[in-house]
Amino acid sequence: MTALDSLGAAVGALRPVGLDELVAQAELLTRLDRKYVLPLADLPFVLGGLDTDVRVLEIDGERDFGYRSRYFDTPQLDAYLGAARGRRRRFKVRIRSYLDSGLDFLEVKTRGPRGTTVKQRIPYEGDDRGLDGADRAFVDAVLASAGIDSRGFRLRPALTTTYRRTTLLLPDDGSRVTVDTGLLWALPDGSRALGAADRAVVETKAGRAGSGADRLLWSLGHRPCTVSKYGTGLAALRPELPAHRWLPVLRRHFPTALDGSPG
Repeated sequence: MTALDSLGAAVGALRPVGLDELVAQAELLTRLDRKYVLPLADLPFVLGGLDTDVRVLEIDGERDFGYRSRYFDTPQLDAYLGAARGRRRRFKVRIRSYLDSGLDFLEVKTRGPRGTTVKQRIPYEGDDRGLDGADRAFVDAVLASAGIDSRGFRLRPALTTTYRRTTLLLPDDGSRVTVDTGLLWALPDGSRALGAADRAVVETKAGRAGSGADRLLWSLGHRPCTVSKYGTGLAALRPELPAHRWLPVLRRHFPTALDGSPG
């Protein structure tokens, strides 16, 4: 049995939760995110150690869903450099596509009080070439509310990620856990791509004290790490960029991405 088969069996044993109930209990658009990168083979042990009442998002009988995120940045990479240099007023702009349902959303993420992440989004009906009209006005308004003047930004595609996601609900504390597998990063022009078939990105979304899933991961020797699908991916595919923030993750989990890079 492969690691993916074992993961599927572990997920299949969980009780389901519908999308409406999940959102009602743990919408968490303002939350503290903790991210972990794990070998795929470790995931069944993590799922097996969670509380017995943990539930898995199920829609139309499916528990594993395809995602694509198309990130936008300026030619000067203001969004990337803001994260790389730990600026307080940093941001991300992306089109999030739910591949199984065909739904698309324009999302803007900013920093809230005490390190929280604030995500705002609207339905998106354009294409991935650029942001115009009402879409651009939405981006500018959200960034302005976070103290970021983006009126001079020329936003353009910078990176695409695809992956499969499983979402878990921990009813006791209303927290959420996402498990992303099959991660693939690609530059918009198709010149470079990098896959991570043997790794999973686990993200917990809870209050500052952490969730039961965080405490389990800590007990198993896993610690939160600085990993961003956008920042880490762009650093891996464009080694000429400053990447000190993500070098520990790249060296440990994606060493081939650093071959020939200046570090």
